[in-house]
Parts: sequence; structure tokens; C-alpha cells
Amino acid sequence: MLSVNVNIVVCVFVIAMLSPLLVSAQFPRVCATFESIVSHECCPLLGGTGSPCGEAEGRGSCVDITIDDLPHGQQYVLVGIDDRERWPERFFNRSCVCNGNFGGFDCSGCKPGWQGDNCLTRRPPAIRQNIMNMTQEDREFFLDVLDRSKTAVHPDYVVAQDHYRNLIPENTTEPNFVNITIYDLFVWVHYYSVRDTLLGPGQAYTAIDFSHEGPAFLTWHRMHLLGLENDLQVLSGDPTFALPYWDFAIGGSECDVCTDEIVGGQNPEDQTLLGPNSRFADWEVVCLSLDWFNDNIKLCNGTYEGPIRRNPGGNIDRPAVQNLPEPADVANCLQVEEYDTFPFFSDSDSSFRNALEGYSEPSGEFDEGVRTLHNLAHLFLNGTGGMTHASANDPIFVLIHTFTDAIFEEWMKRSNATAADYPEEDAPIGHNLDFNMVPFFPPITNRDMFIPSDQLGYSYAVDLPESLANEDAPSFIWAIVGVSGFVILAALVIVLVNTVKRHRQRLRDESLYQSLISEDSNRGIHYTA
Repeated sequence: MLSVNVNIVVCVFVIAMLSPLLVSAQFPRVCATFESIVSHECCPLLGGTGSPCGEAEGRGSCVDITIDDLPHGQQYVLVGIDDRERWPERFFNRSCVCNGNFGGFDCSGCKPGWQGDNCLTRRPPAIRQNIMNMTQEDREFFLDVLDRSKTAVHPDYVVAQDHYRNLIPENTTEPNFVNITIYDLFVWVHYYSVRDTLLGPGQAYTAIDFSHEGPAFLTWHRMHLLGLENDLQVLSGDPTFALPYWDFAIGGSECDVCTDEIVGGQNPEDQTLLGPNSRFADWEVVCLSLDWFNDNIKLCNGTYEGPIRRNPGGNIDRPAVQNLPEPADVANCLQVEEYDTFPFFSDSDSSFRNALEGYSEPSGEFDEGVRTLHNLAHLFLNGTGGMTHASANDPIFVLIHTFTDAIFEEWMKRSNATAADYPEEDAPIGHNLDFNMVPFFPPITNRDMFIPSDQLGYSYAVDLPESLANEDAPSFIWAIVGVSGFVILAALVIVLVNTVKRHRQRLRDESLYQSLISEDSNRGIHYTA
């Protein structure tokens, strides 16, 4: 960790080298003060001793936060009730905007993909690879750093433990913020984006989700992963540290990464617990008791609530989620042409996003109740990882979402996607193109994440199928070409010979053909979807 007593010049250099993004959530500790909350301004001094947002140093300036005012969908019908509406206006309306390639909540770091004193040098991309293909040494390093993040207090960010109306209790000047560990912040951010709207004791509005069931599903989780990857780069001291992925599209009922050597096997004494020899066996979950939070109008404060639960493929009541997605599902999904379609929700048809998220068939065809790809991978775990608000507690969550992001990245490349492919309005609240994603701070929009990953400082070592046909084609492609050529040639000869005969018979047989078509129709012979 960086010491607050390090000389500011050295501190800025080190942060710029190790922190490519420096956007996290909920709020910087330096802004979690009575003065900042009352003034609605989070414009910290550069490195703690410079000018606000490094303005005097030419790094940034303190400006009004831009809020997306375009209409959102009707899934959320309340106005002015939830603190996540018009994020982050309820807390801050001014923050730092950094110049050039500078970045961070005080502009002391660099934007994604840049490094150096003045953030003018492209940094080597972090290469995300299949965890099953990593060397034992590299895999152990990743798992050790991830394990350390569960106990290491986040150096810069804190979270609110109370409803925004109670953020500053009466007769006190100490806002209700608490410290939280790096990994638990990752969990908390996910929980906060999906939690219910708190209305009163035992009252909550549940039809709201700022990170799922809409276009922002992929952009939001891309930012979520970047925040963790950035934190682990700093924690490990390795600016090239990359999150690996789990190729969950392997079919069958076996979880190949669910071993004590990777993310934890099953405990022989209780199949729903992680094996005692797993480094994650002692991890406890946070943000689990959603009903209690609703009943008491409280937010998750990082209190531990018991062990991780996981029983891969063990949901006997739901046979449809007992097996992982198939490789063909990924191939089908990548063929869907449009990023998203109206109503930009979980019932969207012919939507790549909805197919990958898993609320429609991999082909994009919407089918009520179907769960595929990303959703199926979560539900297959049959435990903590299958509970949306708590799923990030299970470290396998990281591996599921890096692979999901890899598929998203592949689709963007094949489609030459631009911001024009993403809906600007009428998406569910939080999902419009220029909505500030909840609860990231400083504000970052869906537009900022709808770009190629190499512009964000990372890439994937992954080989995804071009199409279903191409997967099997190499073994017999020449046979197909030869047979096809012969068939085409024979067909041309037949066509030439019979053309005259067909022409002469057409008028004579027209009444007969019409009669046959009518008879087939009366018998109900027709194509069905």
C-alpha cells in the first residue's frame, strides 16, 4: 500500500504507474466528510497537498457533474425517491474532470491504458487468459492476491452504511461511512447497484436494477471488473496484473475450476460448503440479508454473515440449470447482429446483450423463463453465486464475468460496434448511453465502457468460434466442396434440359397446383416458429 507520508512527487508517479483507472465506488474517503456532503462537492487536493483536482498543476479542474436527462423506460415509475436516480446528484454535484490522459478522483493518476509522470506513455495491456491455461505459478499469484484483497482495507474508498436521508445523523458531524476491504467493496458495489428502493420500514420497491436486465449489463460489469483489476494491480505492485477468466461454456455437470487448488472444491462433510483445504473456505459473505436491510432502512455495512455456499449442478428442483452452457451457445450468441432491441429489457428479442446475459435463447430468440449463458453459469452454482445481490461474494463471480466480457469484446470487434449501436434513451433507469453508472465515482458513463478493451488497458487471450459451421468444417471441408461442385454442375444440366418442358406445362397445370395448395392449407400443414 502507498503511505500517506510519501513525498507527493514520488506518490503521484507511483500512483500514475500502478493505477490505470482510479475510478471506484462508493466515494473517496477524502470526500466522506461533513463539509463535502453539505457542499455537494468532491474536488480533493491533488495527492492531498496540491491544488483541487490538480488545477494549478495542469491536471484537471472542479466542474459540475453532467446528468443524463433523457427519458428512461417505464420499469421504474418513481421520481425523486431513490438516491441512485440521476447519480450521483443526491450526494455530489461537482467533481474533478481530468485533462488529457490524467485520471482519478483527484487527477493524480492516469486514464486507462496510460502511464508515466504526465500519462503520455501507453502501458502494456493486461492480458486476461483462461485460468485453466495459466502456469501454476501465475495462477497461484493471482489467487494469493485475490485472497489478500479480502482482508486488505481499501486505501482510498469508503461506503455508506445508512440510507442517504440518515447519512448525517442528528446532532453529529460524522457521516455514516465505514471502511471496507478491497474485495468486500467489489461485493458492495454489485449489491448497491441491484438493491431495492428503500421506502420505509418493511417497504421496498423491487422493480429496479442498475446493472442487469438492460443494455448496461455489459458496460457496468466491464467497469466493475476494471475497478477490481486496478485495485489488485496496486495491491500486488504489478501494473500488468490481469484477471483471468473461466470458460464456462464447456457443457456437462462438472465445474472444472471448482477444486481446492482454484476456487474451492466441495466439503465432503457438507456439499454446499467449500472444501476445507481451499484458501476461500474461510471467506464470509457480506450484503446477504436484503430483507433485513429493507425492513430497517439500512444499507450493507460489510458485516460478515456466514460462509460462501456452492453446490454446482445440485439444484434437483431445476433440471434446466444442472448443466453448464455449451460451446455452441457462444457461437450462436456471437451471430446476433443488434446489440440491444426495444424495450431494452429482459424480454428483448434478437438482442445480443439479452442473449449473452441469458434471458433469451443464445440465438437471440426470446423465450419466457429460459436461462442461458451468463445467467445459467450463475444458477448452475446453486448457492451464493446464484443470488444476484450476493453473487459477487463467491470469487468464481470474477471468472464468470471476465469470460462474459470476453464474449462482449469479441462481438464488438466482429460488429465494428460504435456508440450508435447503444440506446441513448428509453432503456431502464441507469441503462441509457450517457447515464452515470451506479455507484462508480468519479462519474463514468455507459458510453465510456462501450469501447474496445485495448483502449481500457487490457485484452484477452481467447479463441472464440467464428460460427457453428466453421467449428466442424476443417475435417471435411474439401469433401463438401467436391460434392457441392458435382451437384451444382448436374443441377445446371438438368435445369437446361427441363426448362422447356416446365414452361409448356406451367399454364396447363396451374389450376392443379392451386388446388393442391388449397388442400394442404385446409389440412393445417404449415411452418411453425
